[in-house]
Amino acid sequence: MIDSRAPHTEHVVEAVGLTKIFKDFWMRAKATAVDGVSFNINRGELFGLLGPNGSGKSTTIKLILGLLNKTRGRITVFGREPHDVATKKFIGFLPEESYLYPYLNSIETLDYYGRLYGIDAKTRKKRTEELLEMVGLSQVAHRHVGEFSKGMMRRIGIAQALINDPEFLILDEPTSGLDPIGTRQVKDLLLELKKRGKTILLSSHLLSDVEDVCDRMTILYGGRIHAEGTADELLVDTNHTILKVPRVKNDDTIQKIERILEENEGTSIDAVQQPRQNLESFFIQIVDAARAAHVETSGAQTGDTAAFLKGDETGDELIGKLIEQPDNKQVAAVEATNEVQEDVQDDKVLDALVNSDEEPIARATESTTEASAPTDADASVIDALLNNDEEQKE
Repeated sequence: MIDSRAPHTEHVVEAVGLTKIFKDFWMRAKATAVDGVSFNINRGELFGLLGPNGSGKSTTIKLILGLLNKTRGRITVFGREPHDVATKKFIGFLPEESYLYPYLNSIETLDYYGRLYGIDAKTRKKRTEELLEMVGLSQVAHRHVGEFSKGMMRRIGIAQALINDPEFLILDEPTSGLDPIGTRQVKDLLLELKKRGKTILLSSHLLSDVEDVCDRMTILYGGRIHAEGTADELLVDTNHTILKVPRVKNDDTIQKIERILEENEGTSIDAVQQPRQNLESFFIQIVDAARAAHVETSGAQTGDTAAFLKGDETGDELIGKLIEQPDNKQVAAVEATNEVQEDVQDDKVLDALVNSDEEPIARATESTTEASAPTDADASVIDALLNNDEEQKE
């Protein structure tokens, strides 16, 4: 298991006069993507980074991750330089475009990223199952990622960003390509993670996404900060007052209220309207009603937040407690079941190799894909990917 304790600092991210200038081949200034921005992201805060396309949001994120070198200014993450490798295991990142291996399936993809974080096999398997259930991809877990639609790619991308249960989660346009159900699920997940004390940076050009969940926000344009503060500080309308009462059916009542306003405040009613819910809430209600009626669909399903992200006790921890108790029959049953499953899987591979006359490799492959977790053959491929750099150096 990896060390889950991140360095304790008041500010997870601290930027002062941060500047990034892209230059051409002759080192002449080509574009100033980030121009002297200063901001802090506090521990346990859900921070929004807003701005239109080309405003410097993605460049700022890459500077935080150490993927780009700053031109001027200062930036620290957990009190250290962004290039410090020790901080990477505490960070989860969803880029604007998902860069995933197209010939790995969902299970193999999450297992691969879990290996990069040094997570043990049992924890990887359990988290993979919970995350796929959470993002609604359990039914297509064995399909190659390269066959996924954009919305499904975003779902598996969100899952890989959470595989290490990060202390600092960075999401760049997380709801891009998602349907309203997926968008609502992402928002609920962010609020759940915030309750656990996670620090989250949400970058988006969709204003409603940031408004619904963020504690503070910064608005970028042309690489500079033009406004920052809480939603209440930035969005409050100081020129109007809303009086919300049960529906008034009598026009005489409204006229009486207006006369009182004229006499006491010297003002009048601007408009009388019947309130309505927003389209997202109405859409969710329709879908929930269809699900309650058990209407079939081939689309992605939604599940509860993964247990490890909510801080719930995992199955492995429960078994660990049972093992501490002597003569426990439940533990013996669990261990016996695991051994039988491993034997059955090995027998399937062996039978496929022995009994096949023409295509032994294909039959063995079909047998191994029935397992819910990556097989030894898959593990060797992933190990080769992980150790590729070391072999080249040797």
